[in-house]
Amino acid sequence: MARPGILLGYGNPLLDISIISDEDFLKKYDLKANNAILAEEKHLPMYDDMVKSYPDTVEYVPGGATLNAIRVAQWLVGVDNATTVFGCIGKDDKFGSILKEKGKDAGVNVKFQVTEKQPTGTCAVVCTEKNRSLVANLAAANCFTESHLDDPENWKLVEKADFYYCAGFPLTVCPEAMLRIAKHANEHNKVFCMNLSAPFLCTVFKSAMLQVLLYVDILFANETEAAEFATANDINTKDLKEVALKVADMEKVNSKRSRMVVFTQGDLPAIVAKDGKITEYPASSVDSKNIVDTNGAGDAFVGGFLAQLVQGKPISECMRCGHWAGNLIIQQSGCTFPKKPSFV
Repeated sequence: MARPGILLGYGNPLLDISIISDEDFLKKYDLKANNAILAEEKHLPMYDDMVKSYPDTVEYVPGGATLNAIRVAQWLVGVDNATTVFGCIGKDDKFGSILKEKGKDAGVNVKFQVTEKQPTGTCAVVCTEKNRSLVANLAAANCFTESHLDDPENWKLVEKADFYYCAGFPLTVCPEAMLRIAKHANEHNKVFCMNLSAPFLCTVFKSAMLQVLLYVDILFANETEAAEFATANDINTKDLKEVALKVADMEKVNSKRSRMVVFTQGDLPAIVAKDGKITEYPASSVDSKNIVDTNGAGDAFVGGFLAQLVQGKPISECMRCGHWAGNLIIQQSGCTFPKKPSFV
């Protein structure tokens, strides 16, 4: 049964600034239609441009991959403070206040580190047709330090949890914190989950990713990320089933529990690899006319999966709920959802 504090996440909390645009806007800032990157100097003017160019349609939605997944899991579990989230926001700024309020409203135990060095981070979400291009300006999220875990109250929350989830994005910020949480999970035979999150992380932050992977019990990725991970780690096959089996079989510190690898493929069947076996879980498709945007779909899948996992449900039920949540989110604007879930 779920209980307060059972699931803890660490990630980069960001406020999504979302617009519906076109190919010209993507070209203006050298963006791809379905990708996730960190903002470079050339992208920084884009945030003001979005607000000024699309004043009637711009939306502000709490985001960041980990926070999205945790919010969805919390929503589905329904037990107040079943989830806790760590990250870093700016001190006394509007966007940070929105993130805290929205998290608490969702029932999440929000325990953000606060910095005066940078304002709260933002993520540009440029939706073109059914695709989304994400450009994250980490700002304050990039200031998270391992010292947050040294606070006795925060570490008690780590100790209280039985399940942990980190998107791959904190590898760019504080992999030390990810490792510390992962090692705690390993030492106490708890479940640590991670997401590859974006293709660039598999190459640019390969070393840090592989360090954390040693402790990962459940690894999530979509088909693009999985292919990039395979290339970066000399897994010489394009067959995603073979890739999943090989990643599941990579070195793991905790031999008491074999690694599970979950690869999603949009509306194609998801692949689960564990103990040398592949199981496929069909994904139901959504009528294209009902798709608003795909922002947050992968995070929602993870949130749905985790919501069932922490309640002791079988993997088949975790996958069913993951697909259900992902399908729901793509029919909303950003990672938003109704007041009460209808999953049964």
